[in-house]
Amino acid sequence: MATTQTINEPATSAAGAPSLLVSLASLSHDAFEHLLTNLGAAFPGEAVVVATPDNAVGGDAEANHGGLRVVGYTPSAPSPGSWTLTAADFLNAHELAARYQAPAVLVLGTEAQSLAPSALRGLADSVVSNGCDLAMARYTLPPRAGLVNSAILYPVTRALFAARPRFPLAIDMALSARMAERLATAAQRFTAAGQTDAMVWPISEAAVAGFSIAQVEVGTRTLPAPQGVDLNSVLAQVAGSLFSDVDAKASFWQRARPVQTERIPVIPAATPTGSDEVQGMLDTFRLAYTNLHEIWSLVLPPQSLLGLKRLSVMQPAEFRMSDSLWARIVYDFLLAYRLRTINRGHLLGALTPLYLAWAASHILMTEAGTDPERHIEAVAAAFEADKPYLVSRWRWPDRFNP
Repeated sequence: MATTQTINEPATSAAGAPSLLVSLASLSHDAFEHLLTNLGAAFPGEAVVVATPDNAVGGDAEANHGGLRVVGYTPSAPSPGSWTLTAADFLNAHELAARYQAPAVLVLGTEAQSLAPSALRGLADSVVSNGCDLAMARYTLPPRAGLVNSAILYPVTRALFAARPRFPLAIDMALSARMAERLATAAQRFTAAGQTDAMVWPISEAAVAGFSIAQVEVGTRTLPAPQGVDLNSVLAQVAGSLFSDVDAKASFWQRARPVQTERIPVIPAATPTGSDEVQGMLDTFRLAYTNLHEIWSLVLPPQSLLGLKRLSVMQPAEFRMSDSLWARIVYDFLLAYRLRTINRGHLLGALTPLYLAWAASHILMTEAGTDPERHIEAVAAAFEADKPYLVSRWRWPDRFNP
C-alpha cells in the first residue's frame, strides 16, 4: 500500500504553480490510496496538486506521493458528501485552484478510484493541452443504468443548450480557470443560502458563457447511488433542479442554435431479463393513470392524455411510448413547473409514474432488439424537433389552451 510523508513547509509556499489541481471528494483510506496510485500513473513527473478534504495528510498539511503534491484542506463550504457534485464542491474547487494558482482543475466525485489512469489523463488533457473550458466524462454503463439521465437530463440539455455531452450531471470533469470561476459564482448563490447540497449545471453555465465544451470517453466507473431515498425523491430533486436552471436561462435557450453532430456509439442490447421489474413499472403507471388523471389533466393537453389512455390498456408485449409523446410530456411538465400550475412537489411526484412508463417502454424495446443508445438518440432528436412548441408555450402560455 502506498504511504504519504508529511512536508513541514506551508501549503502556500510551493516553488511554482502546478499545471493541474485535482479536487477530490471525501474517500475512504483505501480508495484514497488507490486513486493516488492511478493519478501517479496518469501524470508521471508532472506538477500536479491533489487536494483532499480528508485527514489523510493531517489537517491542512502537505505530503508527497510518488511525485504528486498531496494537500489536505478544510472546506470553506462543507460538502454533504452527495452522490453527485454539489454547489459546495464547485466552490471549494475554485478556491483551491486560486490558492495554488492552477490553470486547470480536475474535479472527481465519490468512487473516483474506479477511474482508469487513461480516463483521468484524457479529462485533464482536454483542458490543459487542448484549451477546452469544460470536459465532461462519458461513462460506459449497462443498458438499463442511468435512465433518468437518458430520459430527461440528456435530451433536455441537448435540445435547449445545443450541447452533446451524454451525462450533463457527470461527477467527473475538468475545468479551465475561468470555468471554475463561473461555476463557483453560480454555486455561491446556493451556499450563501445554506444550500451546499444544491446542484449546479456545468453544461448550461458553459453554454451561456460561450465557453467550449467537450466530452471524454472514460469507460466503466463505479457510480455512487443515492442513499436512503427512493426514485420519487431522486427524480424530484434532479428534475426540479434542472427545471429551475432552464427557467433561469430562458432568454438564452429560446434563441435557435445548431447542435453539433456526433458519431453514435453502438452499445449491445440488454439481455431480456427483469420482466418482474418491467411489470412493476407498468402496474405503477396504470394505477397512476386512475389516481393521478385529474392532476395530469391540469398539465397535459388532450392529445397527450389520449396517448396515455391508449398506453394504459396496452399489453406488455405491445407497450411502447412514442418519442414525441415523451418529449411533449416533459416539456409540458417543465412549463407547469415554471407557471406553478400546481404545487411543485406534487407536480414532480406526478411525473414519476410517467417516467416509469417511458423506462418500461425503453426496456421492452431493447429486449426486442432495438439498440438502446440509438433509441436514446432518437428520443433526444424528438426533444429537438419539439423545441418550437416549448418556446411558443413559454412565451404565450395560454396559446394552446382550448
